[in-house]
Amino acid sequence: MPQIAQLAETYSSQIFWLLIFFGFTFFVIGRGMVPKVMATVEARDAQISSDLAAAQAARDEADRQEEAWRLRENANRADAQAVLAKAKADAAAKTEQRLAKAQVKIDARLTEAETRIAASRETAMSEVETVAAEAAQDIVQRLAGVKVAKPAAAKAVKESMVNG
Repeated sequence: MPQIAQLAETYSSQIFWLLIFFGFTFFVIGRGMVPKVMATVEARDAQISSDLAAAQAARDEADRQEEAWRLRENANRADAQAVLAKAKADAAAKTEQRLAKAQVKIDARLTEAETRIAASRETAMSEVETVAAEAAQDIVQRLAGVKVAKPAAAKAVKESMVNG
């Protein structure tokens, strides 16, 4: 077979060109391009790491500021609640004072009205007794034809009102 006989003649030439091609590829790509690509990858990784570190630092700072803001907000809210409670207490005290003054006035007017009512009742009762005594005198005179003295009629009416 002639192909097998040719193999020995072309074998050394193919190995030579194979070594030249792989050697060229190794030096161009392996020694020239790969280090540049690796440097770019490392630079990218370093940039990503620094960006992540900066983002984490910014997040930590934001968390610290948020916590400080929450503390201030809670303190302000507590102060506002204290001011509100004091205002409510002051308003309640003032209202209580006004109510007490009004109650004193109402009590005075009530006492005065009760006094007037008691006086009116006494006057009305004495008038009722007087009218009842006169009516009793008139009834006894018409029915019995006897004239009753005014003091006796008044005494009888008083006894009747006390017992009745």
